[in-house]
Amino acid sequence: MALLEGRIAIQLLRLNSIIVLLFLFLGCAEEVPNEEMTDTVIEDEVLPFFNTADLTPEWVYKTDAGFDEIHTIGDFSFLDQKGEVFDESSVEGKIYVANFMFTTCGGICPKMTSNMSTVQDAIIDKKDVMLLSHSVMPWVDDVDKLSEYADLKGADYDKWRFLTGEKEKIYDLARTSYFAEKRLGLQKDSSEFLHTENFFLIDGKRRIRGVYNGTLPAEINRLVEAIEILQKEES
Repeated sequence: MALLEGRIAIQLLRLNSIIVLLFLFLGCAEEVPNEEMTDTVIEDEVLPFFNTADLTPEWVYKTDAGFDEIHTIGDFSFLDQKGEVFDESSVEGKIYVANFMFTTCGGICPKMTSNMSTVQDAIIDKKDVMLLSHSVMPWVDDVDKLSEYADLKGADYDKWRFLTGEKEKIYDLARTSYFAEKRLGLQKDSSEFLHTENFFLIDGKRRIRGVYNGTLPAEINRLVEAIEILQKEES
């Protein structure tokens, strides 16, 4: 009797396995998108906005009530690697990618700068697209230091600016405008060191349109693709 029950149990297990495999096969077959659906998604692709410090993407359209209240990067004024004043008017109407780094960093900054160089290669011929790297150690990274570093990293002055200035103003801009450290950053002051791996994609009206991990090649590829999407939007 026990032997018979064992055989029945084995047969039931085999039957259950066949049923599970059948459902998996049918489920996968239904999820394969057809070519028409894929094309529609690509044609309608738009970038979100980031309006809050939790960096949750929001799709806001011109017809929406809150379109005119989208978060924007605040006014600023710093010095670039040639000692020239660089402020919000310098990026008026331009798409740009911003990050926060320092020249003596031995951790994530070298990787971020290398990846920013990759972005520079991708945008070198793109009109009205720039890169901004803000030093979070401006007491070390003066104009001369940034100039030396920019030359070392092959930065094209017309495309990539390294910025320095008052620590308090850099930290405030990073935390309250870029939401560089998400909500946690809003609770800090300039006495607490600022560090983030994020690259921020900003549109021609100084609105955040993308946030990417600047240490990951796959994220850099996504960023480059997003720049192209944003250019089409603003053309």
